[in-house]
Amino acid sequence: MLIKICGIKDINTAHTAIDAGADALGFVFAPSSRRITPEDARKIIQNLPRDILRVGVFVNASISSVKEIAEYCDLTTLQFHGKESVDYCQQFKRPVVKAIKVAKDGRLFPDPVRYKGVVKMFLTDTYQPGTDGGTGKTFPWKEVATIKGYGLVILAGGLNPNNIFQALSVVRPWGVDVSSGVETRGRKDSKKIKKFIQEVRRWKNEQNITR
Repeated sequence: MLIKICGIKDINTAHTAIDAGADALGFVFAPSSRRITPEDARKIIQNLPRDILRVGVFVNASISSVKEIAEYCDLTTLQFHGKESVDYCQQFKRPVVKAIKVAKDGRLFPDPVRYKGVVKMFLTDTYQPGTDGGTGKTFPWKEVATIKGYGLVILAGGLNPNNIFQALSVVRPWGVDVSSGVETRGRKDSKKIKKFIQEVRRWKNEQNITR
């Protein structure tokens, strides 16, 4: 179960997440309250253990810009939340995660079937017109079953320490991703990060016990 804490902006939060058990950290390079400059991201990444996945989050950025930032910051993985086409996703040597937005009625934006075999993982998020993600709202988790047929799924969208156990029980994803759900007044909260990861571990332990 991959655990990713997204929207990292400082080294203290990065180390808090890692010490609590996070496997991956997300750095947002798109317009957002969690946006970080490549320079600041690089400084943080240079002080991280090498086995931690460093994920760059982009929205409709130029291919050249993504490649430049990925190389400069030493990113391991690229996550795309915009209207990036299949051809676009094929332009990178690093593993690609494509965000799929799920509407309340189960519609998927974009259709994941187009990206099957092209991207390494799909990240689910909540569909909300006019936004590119990070809504902090959930969607009907049962709809993720459709996406699983096309690749590995990282569950995101409105997750927090209070609902992650239930979400995992419904979806059983390959990984989970959280950002606003471990924040207080727009800033990462160390207690919430630790609690979130504890709940993921509790769920994993229960699965092992019942087998």
